[in-house]
Amino acid sequence: MLSSISLKAPAKINLYLEITGNRPDGYHDLVMVLQSINLSDRIDIKMTGTDQIYIHCVHPEVPTDQTNLAYKAAKLLQNLYPNFGGVEITITKNIPIGAGLAGGSTNGAAVLVGIDRLWDLGLTQGELRELAAQLGSDVPFCISGGTVLAVGRGELLSPLPALENLALVICKPRKLGISTVWAYQTFRSQGLLANKNPHSHSSQMLAAIATRDESSHPQIAKLLYNDLERVVLPAYPEIAELRQHLQNQESLGILMSGSGSTVFAIARNLESAQRIAESISPDNIDVWVTTTSIHGIQEWEA
Repeated sequence: MLSSISLKAPAKINLYLEITGNRPDGYHDLVMVLQSINLSDRIDIKMTGTDQIYIHCVHPEVPTDQTNLAYKAAKLLQNLYPNFGGVEITITKNIPIGAGLAGGSTNGAAVLVGIDRLWDLGLTQGELRELAAQLGSDVPFCISGGTVLAVGRGELLSPLPALENLALVICKPRKLGISTVWAYQTFRSQGLLANKNPHSHSSQMLAAIATRDESSHPQIAKLLYNDLERVVLPAYPEIAELRQHLQNQESLGILMSGSGSTVFAIARNLESAQRIAESISPDNIDVWVTTTSIHGIQEWEA
C-alpha cells in the first residue's frame, strides 16, 4: 500500500451550457459540453497514522476547513472505510478561484481518486463518479475528464470524441469572482428560461465535435454558447468588455466558462493564441495560453 501520492487535477471549461428547465430540488436541468484543459492544480495526499483529515494550501482564498471539497471528499471515503485512518492533503493552486473552471470540484475529484489508490480500494470509475455526485455537479466529470456531454443537473455523463490540442486563451479578471449559486438563482428569478428564444444548438455542437479533426475547430468555435452570460454580462461589465476585446482579436470564438468570471478564446493555433494573450493588459487580468486535454485526474509526473 502506498503511503503518499501526488495527482494532477485539471480545470474544465464549458463549450456549451444551456439551461433547459427548473428542477424542484433547486437545481436546473442542463445540457452542457464539458472540456478538460491543461491548466491543473497539484494535490499531494499522504497517510497520517491518525484519524484526522488535514488540508494545507498557501492560497489565502482557499479554505482549509470542513468546507473545502477536498476535505469533504476525504471525509466521505473515511466514513465508508473507517479503518484506514486520516490523510494530509496539500493543494498547490494554479487554477484561479471563483472562475467557473471547476477548481474546487477537480480538487475533490483528485482526493477521491488519490485515496482510492492510497488505500487500494479498487473502486471503478463508475463507483468513483457515484461518490463524486454526492459532492457536487462538476465533480463526476472531473474524475475522468476529456470531452463529455453532461445532462440532468450535470451529473449524467456521456463521453464524446476527444478534442485534443485545441489552442485556448484563458482570461480572468484578477480580483473578480462570481458565485455560481448567484448566477443560477438570478437566471431563475428573472424568468429567463420562460422568456428565451429556443437555442438548442447542442446537436450541431455534438456533430461538429464528432468530426474529430482540426477542420471542425472553426465550427465548434461558432457554436459556443452559455445561457449564464445572459445574467452575468449585464451585472459585470468588465466581463462583457473582456469578451468584446477578445472578439476584436483573431479568435475563432469566445465564451464565458460556467458562471464566470473566466472568459476563453479558441485560437487557430498556439502562435495565434500567444498573440491574443499579448493583447490583454496584464495589470488586472490573468492570462493563460493552454490547450484542451483528453485526461481527467492523473498521477503527477515529476
